[in-house]
Amino acid sequence: NDETKSKTPSPSKHVLEPKRLQNITILLKALNVTPEQAYNALMKEALVKMVPTKEEEAKLYSYNGDINELGYAEKFIKALLSIPFAFLRAEAMLFRETFEDEVIHLKNSFSMLEEACKELRSSRLFLKLLEAVLKTGNRMNVGTIRGGATAFKLDTLLKLADVKGTDGKTTLLHFVVQEIIRSEGIRVSDTDTITGKMNESNKSQTAEEKEEDYKRRGLDLVSGLSTELYHVKKTATIDLDVLATSVSNLSNGKDKLKNLVMEELSRDEKNENFIRSMNSFLDYAENNIKELQEDEHRVLLHVREIAEYFHGDVSKLEEANPLGIFLVVRDFLGMLDHVCKELRNSKTPSSPSPLAPFL
Repeated sequence: NDETKSKTPSPSKHVLEPKRLQNITILLKALNVTPEQAYNALMKEALVKMVPTKEEEAKLYSYNGDINELGYAEKFIKALLSIPFAFLRAEAMLFRETFEDEVIHLKNSFSMLEEACKELRSSRLFLKLLEAVLKTGNRMNVGTIRGGATAFKLDTLLKLADVKGTDGKTTLLHFVVQEIIRSEGIRVSDTDTITGKMNESNKSQTAEEKEEDYKRRGLDLVSGLSTELYHVKKTATIDLDVLATSVSNLSNGKDKLKNLVMEELSRDEKNENFIRSMNSFLDYAENNIKELQEDEHRVLLHVREIAEYFHGDVSKLEEANPLGIFLVVRDFLGMLDHVCKELRNSKTPSSPSPLAPFL
């Protein structure tokens, strides 16, 4: 209906292929601007998507017929082609427009990785959990070639929930947690006694009440490990390859813009305002990209160090996933939270011999 009401006659000639022409027409309708408005403002994102191929440029340049006989989309592109490097300008403006957001995202990601490395390295409770796992494994393997181990692979943590006792329900992780919550509860209670924070009511507790108090205090501490290792869990969603590619893309985009400003546009003084504006941005961009590259180098070094600290030989680990350790810890923390919740809701007392169901 709109077409029949329009007073603009349909064009009788086309230079571009029908499908390509249709795509550009759709984009132009989305822009809703005249060629003159685009000529003055050089619209950014949509214009970049309209960049004609070399073949299309040649066809439009070589067209010598009546311009009014062309369709709206073709007249639009032909008008923009009269501006020197029109689409490169649009690409440059889009690069400048999105640069700040991309830099902030990358800096936040690198900062999160750095914090995750610090959390893993400095978490006393996580290291105590690893110690408890090692001791439990050695107790179970006394007299075997696996007994007396001094280390274990970190991904073993994810197998603790697969080892079930004779009751078919209780897992090895339950008993590791039971053991550490008791020791942590005793540690906190002893600290309170030394510092004078122990309540009078606590001093008169029965042995059974003290055990329950140890369990409650220790469980509160262990349950908080997920919060303590917040950045570790968030880091598990990061893809290092994507970050590296993003930094590289920013650097390449900056170099491309620099070439446009310093080489292509500098030959015509009419481009002076555009060049002045972009030169100011280029200084800003170069400083930020240099900082990002330094951040990337420093963080990758920290990631390697933390991998060596927990894993030893990291050559195979790096081939698979440099952030594999963070994935393992994230999944383990999820299992730990589940077990802590079960123990908190459990009304049955802890077994005097935690490993009994496994013997």
